[in-house]
Amino acid sequence: MGVWARLAVSVPAVSAASLSWAGEINLQPPVTAIAGQIYDMHTLMLVICLVIFIAVFGVMFWSIYAHRKSRGAVAAHFHENTTVEIAWTIVPVLILLGMAYPATRTVIAMKDTSDPDITIKATGYQWKWGYDYLKGEGEGIRFVSALSTPQDQIDGRAEKGEHYLLEVDNPVVVPVGKKVRILTTANDVIHAWWVPAFGVKQDAIPGFIRDTWFRADEIGVYRGNCAELCGKDHGFMPIEVHVVSEADYTAWVAQQHALLAANVEDPAKQWTLEELIARGEKVFGANCAACHQANGQGVPPAFPPLDGAAIVLGPREAQIETLLKGRPGTAMASFAGQLSDTDLAAVITYTRNAWSNSTGELVEPVEIRAARESN
Repeated sequence: MGVWARLAVSVPAVSAASLSWAGEINLQPPVTAIAGQIYDMHTLMLVICLVIFIAVFGVMFWSIYAHRKSRGAVAAHFHENTTVEIAWTIVPVLILLGMAYPATRTVIAMKDTSDPDITIKATGYQWKWGYDYLKGEGEGIRFVSALSTPQDQIDGRAEKGEHYLLEVDNPVVVPVGKKVRILTTANDVIHAWWVPAFGVKQDAIPGFIRDTWFRADEIGVYRGNCAELCGKDHGFMPIEVHVVSEADYTAWVAQQHALLAANVEDPAKQWTLEELIARGEKVFGANCAACHQANGQGVPPAFPPLDGAAIVLGPREAQIETLLKGRPGTAMASFAGQLSDTDLAAVITYTRNAWSNSTGELVEPVEIRAARESN
């Protein structure tokens, strides 16, 4: 952490109210070396700009006052003064070099993603994040992280919580002091993985893999957002990272692996209609209700209704293909990489039997698996 950052967070006399006010107009206190450099560079640039502002406007207003017509001042001509011309060429160059050196050093350090302790792939979806732990302790862990702010707060029926629109159901967990490489990509449109306290902002582009990294020096909970205008619910796509001790991280990894093992489903299991509808309702609420609404009426024309829709009441193969492939040119993304065979079968079964839809049809996970394989 740089000298300006340490000064900003270590003055004991600053009240909680003034700290809150400062946090609204300045960068967040940094918790990584890169964020510290960004904070220091930001402050340095502001100081340089302030000095230039005072110098330029000071000379200007002094000239207006001291060389005004009422005092008999006569305009001087020094456009061919070699010394002045050299000075006003060299001084800006020196100022720019003074700014460029720390900026270049920081940008180079930001791009050094070599030798990470942990590698995590962050995939942007409309409008949530999928995380895959690819390397290091925790390898094999995979989950989807979505907004968990209660709907009554969003609708204005309840008072907004402390972390309104910045809380998720499944946060990223990493150990303190370890280098974490983040690979970013997207499933539909361009997103951006942005956590200000880490000094990290990396676009997630469909069809491309970009990378960035951080090493958090302090245990805590750090929050960010998708920083690209990725669609209707752009403001409902937060990022939450828990930085914990190595011992706590090891315990979390063990817990996640145990959950993954417990959730491995028997492919030969025979599901009842009631079981799939109950599970499908939960899947729908977590993944589909934001667009198609809990009552199935949607928000036409962008998000068509599912209640009484031909895609739901027609051949099941068409609905399966829509969920697996999405619909290019629309907000309907592919859920093939987001949901399991069972979850897809459950949500299709639910929509075909919810609201006024009453087909009585049950879609088995084996049908989803067969559709995946045929594609």
